[in-house]
Amino acid sequence: MKKITESNAAACTLLLIAVTFVLHLLLAAYTGLGIGESYYFRGVLKLELSYFDQPPLFFWITYVSVKIFGLTNLGLRFPAVLLFAGTNWLLFLITSKFFNAKAGFWAVLMMNISAVFTVSVACWFQPDAPLMFFWLAATYVMVLLMFDKKQNKNYHTTRVYLLWLLVGLLMGLATLSKYHTLFLFAGVFLFIATNRSQRHWLKHPGPYLAIVLAFAIALPILLWNAQNNWASFVFQGSRAGADEHFTLHFDWFLRSIGGQALVVLPWVWIPLVRELIKSYKNRKRRLAYSFNFWVAILPIVFFTVVTLWSNLQYHFHWQAPGYMMLFMPLGYAIDQKLNSTNGRSTRRWLRFSVLFTFITLSVFGLHMVTGFWQWYGPKWIVKTAHGDNVDPTIQGVDYDDIKTRFEQEGWLNNPNIFAGSPRWWLAGKVDWALKGARPIVCFSDDPRNLAFLVDPNTLIGKDCVIIGQDQNESVDIDARPFFDEVKRVKDIAVMRSGRDELHLEVYYCKNFHVPAKPRNDLPLYHQLTGRPPFGK
Repeated sequence: MKKITESNAAACTLLLIAVTFVLHLLLAAYTGLGIGESYYFRGVLKLELSYFDQPPLFFWITYVSVKIFGLTNLGLRFPAVLLFAGTNWLLFLITSKFFNAKAGFWAVLMMNISAVFTVSVACWFQPDAPLMFFWLAATYVMVLLMFDKKQNKNYHTTRVYLLWLLVGLLMGLATLSKYHTLFLFAGVFLFIATNRSQRHWLKHPGPYLAIVLAFAIALPILLWNAQNNWASFVFQGSRAGADEHFTLHFDWFLRSIGGQALVVLPWVWIPLVRELIKSYKNRKRRLAYSFNFWVAILPIVFFTVVTLWSNLQYHFHWQAPGYMMLFMPLGYAIDQKLNSTNGRSTRRWLRFSVLFTFITLSVFGLHMVTGFWQWYGPKWIVKTAHGDNVDPTIQGVDYDDIKTRFEQEGWLNNPNIFAGSPRWWLAGKVDWALKGARPIVCFSDDPRNLAFLVDPNTLIGKDCVIIGQDQNESVDIDARPFFDEVKRVKDIAVMRSGRDELHLEVYYCKNFHVPAKPRNDLPLYHQLTGRPPFGK
């Protein structure tokens, strides 16, 4: 590895960004969409002010992308790859201002080694990529305002006000990306409030102008929610709430910590946690540590602590914005250790981390595409990961066999047939396989965003092809009442590299209508009886 110096750190960082950009493009183009990505897909086909699960920006950006690249995996994912490259450069710039350019290079390297960043954020069609980019873009401008050593005591110049307006613009775009931006607002406030040298900003109009502008830019979210019974806020807020019988679940809490370590990678996660502690200890000695601590601590602690009473399941990436801030002090710590007596062990750790990430992602990506491990690797790994002996990575394969079946039966181009599924996540896989060519309905009490993107009233009298996965009972209970007849027909085999890996149930359902008996537990019934899907 070439020795990193202050003079070559920027060039080495740009080279690293270019290399990882190409690798991320390949990963984005040649691996299938996950269940979340497939589910989000229909939002790109129908632009709205906002959406049930997430704010709208990543849908809007991807709408432009698919106009350029088409309805392809790369078309959906290209904005994430491009924005992550920008996120890398912003991380370098901020770390260079906080510490030095060498630290900036190491911070970027470590973020690209961490699995959750180099795969989920960098490649997947999710709101995280624009969130991270605009989060750091806003942070960079605030650093220019708060850490400018050449700044005189006149804080009321045109430049200062313009920079605060730029902060507002970027914070607004971050808010349009994901609700996590609230933690950036709060973290910066705590940094200003706890540092005497920064408290003058509490009396300055600039930050308040930024907040007003950010609020104005984020107005589409409020307008959509006001029109839809605040459904998005209620849904996201309920995830942090407890059941009516409050109980502490230490198993959920430990699962969250273990999951975070796993997706960040343990040998990266432990040093990041160490830097969080060190940043707290050094927060009064150096402003950079204080800023990183207050902005990092809130999302990490909040989304970890709430798992004591709320089952957040496997959303271990929700803490990611906090960990992203900790790559800055970690980069500086690496630079210091490389120039100390511990330099040799640090180099070994760096080499191991780079090689492990590269080899693991290569093997994982190859298996995702070919499924070779299912056939040539130890079977106990699959059985341990998924009790019914279905390889869980099959969820990252596009179910193109669904489209093949629809074409064979003449269902794809028949305007009197729509698609359906008893689960939102499977509905997304079906929808992406068909590339949105047929309307789709989720027959469930949890249809999520799909309830807002397809009007079921336009489907009355039509037939439906429902796709299930071990969900015969759900189809019988929740879908059958909406049809005259529901008949199970030949299953669809999902193939990977010519091998039959998963069977999907297929039901042909005739004459979609309002059920004779009320089904007020289903949002679909609400819509068919003239009510909003969620709420009263």
